Amino acid sequence: MIDLPGFGAYALSEPTVWPVSPTPATSRIVYAAAHVVADPLGDNTPGSPAAVDWEATLRFRRHLWSHGLRIADAMDTAQRNMGLDWAATKELIQRSAAEARAFGDPVTLVACGAGTDHAPGAADLDAITAAYAEQVETVQSAGAGVIVMASRQLARVATGPRDYHQVYGKLFGLADRPVILHWLGEMFDPQLAGYWGSRDVAAATQSFLELIHAHASMVDGVKVSLLDEEHEVGLRAALPEGVKLYTGDDFNYPSLIRTGSHALLGIFDAIAPAAAAALQVLDAAEAAGDEAERDRLLASYDEILAPTVPLSRKIFETPTYNYKTGIVFLAWLNGHQDAFAMVNGAQSARSLIHLSEVFRLADQAGLLADQELAVRRMKALLAVNGL
Repeated sequence: MIDLPGFGAYALSEPTVWPVSPTPATSRIVYAAAHVVADPLGDNTPGSPAAVDWEATLRFRRHLWSHGLRIADAMDTAQRNMGLDWAATKELIQRSAAEARAFGDPVTLVACGAGTDHAPGAADLDAITAAYAEQVETVQSAGAGVIVMASRQLARVATGPRDYHQVYGKLFGLADRPVILHWLGEMFDPQLAGYWGSRDVAAATQSFLELIHAHASMVDGVKVSLLDEEHEVGLRAALPEGVKLYTGDDFNYPSLIRTGSHALLGIFDAIAPAAAAALQVLDAAEAAGDEAERDRLLASYDEILAPTVPLSRKIFETPTYNYKTGIVFLAWLNGHQDAFAMVNGAQSARSLIHLSEVFRLADQAGLLADQELAVRRMKALLAVNGL
């Protein structure tokens, strides 16, 4: 029992023990976008260079791999453009890829974001292309797969679809293997409004598809984070054969994965045990020869993921870009790090009422691994805040 502000006395649910299968799902390719663990004794005040607890950061990546998930690293979940500076990002890419190499195959286990955030003053297409090229080379030289992130600088400079096609076309020529393209909606980063050359989503989608069809052999897949299920289903159907749709929809992922999307999701950082269990059930459902057995397994898949959706929608509520706070909060509650601390001081980006609701919803989804520890830490947080 715990008193939660806004909810009163709350009795925890029966604990859930999730099966652990380090074997990756076969019916879908799934990446968890991973957060970084801040050094609680470092100067992570807003605007300061990121001070990272590297041992805890890498330990968390081993936790995700142990559930059979791939990792998308150095992405927005790792606070790119929100406190993780290029020096720390570069070190993260190198360390994560090296850890993946020790764990298995780095190209299979980890893909890293390449962007232009280390060159905020890039003022023309050539400078933006050069900035992208530097980060692509950093990722490739580390041995990881490349995720081409959306660029604030390109969004600011580009005058239309042709500029995007020019920059990305040159990047495809630099890649040593097919890449993942990332379309991050403005709810995640307002500075990316109008990406692909238009604020009209239909026009932007047409531009995006033209680029992909022109370079299909160099596109492994596209990661779309627009929180629009209908749009994603339509885009998925319009992709060239062999190009995957990695859902980035943290609101509608169960149905999108069920109907054919692969996944690259920030929420999978927080719900890895449940997500991995659901994906194993989905594998079994798609392999089932008996229709009744298939339906039973799909119902089980839905049953596992359904309670995670309210949790995800709470973590990703407006302003959506502050979702990282809830992700790190749950990692702390579950003992994956020693302190509720974030680079750029981002642990303060959500209210105590919000975090209390995250605690309650995580419990109801069976995602408090050690309830005694979680309650003890939640009580400590409340005490610090005078409750």
